[in-house]
Amino acid sequence: MSRQNWDDVHAALELGKEEIRLAEVRLRRQRPVRRISHRHTPAGRRRLSWRGRVAIAAAVLIVGLLAWGAIARHVAPSSNTSLTRFDAIIVLGAMADADGNPTPMQLARVTEAVHEYERGVAPRLIVSGGAAHNKFVEASVMARVAQGQGIPASAIIQEPEAQDTIQNACYSVRIMRAHGWRSAEVVSSGFHLPRAGMIFSRLAIEWRTHAAPALEPASTGFTNAAAMVETLKTVRYLVWARETERCIP
Repeated sequence: MSRQNWDDVHAALELGKEEIRLAEVRLRRQRPVRRISHRHTPAGRRRLSWRGRVAIAAAVLIVGLLAWGAIARHVAPSSNTSLTRFDAIIVLGAMADADGNPTPMQLARVTEAVHEYERGVAPRLIVSGGAAHNKFVEASVMARVAQGQGIPASAIIQEPEAQDTIQNACYSVRIMRAHGWRSAEVVSSGFHLPRAGMIFSRLAIEWRTHAAPALEPASTGFTNAAAMVETLKTVRYLVWARETERCIP
């Protein structure tokens, strides 16, 4: 092949390369420019709004408080003594019904306290509770039930003012001190006793708790609801009432 032919071939190749380059430039110009959109940012890399952060903090706080209450109930003291005989049996109040009759919970507590009295655990009952839920004084209703079950009136002391468990404990211990009594068995429903134990542990008497069994089997729903309510009350006690609702016996 002559030199002239080689030069023609080389010129054709260069011309082809230039046309390819121009075509690529035109193609790039025709493509749309992709804009960065926050909508396509991975969720883990987005920044939460202040409302989101507050909601998460509130949820963590609530879960933490409930866990604290549940753990506190689990490790709550049930006694501070090895005594098996006491000066008194304290029966913690429960509401009467709308007609002034004992509810099953109230009846169960009094009935178990009567059984403990008959076993010789203590020579007297202190029934504690005011008109906390309706117009009927819980102590009066419980005293009537205890007398109906054979306890002499002389062995029943009424504490008719308490509006909550802290006052149940405080006012009952106040009665004990007035009579020179130093020890008590505390009777209440099982789900109530952990919080009661926390409260009595701050009072200067010898005590132990004793659970009153339900008179009839409770449904799972009631048991779970009662435990949740008591957990919430325990949280309130730990966070607020323990310091702000102190009572000096």
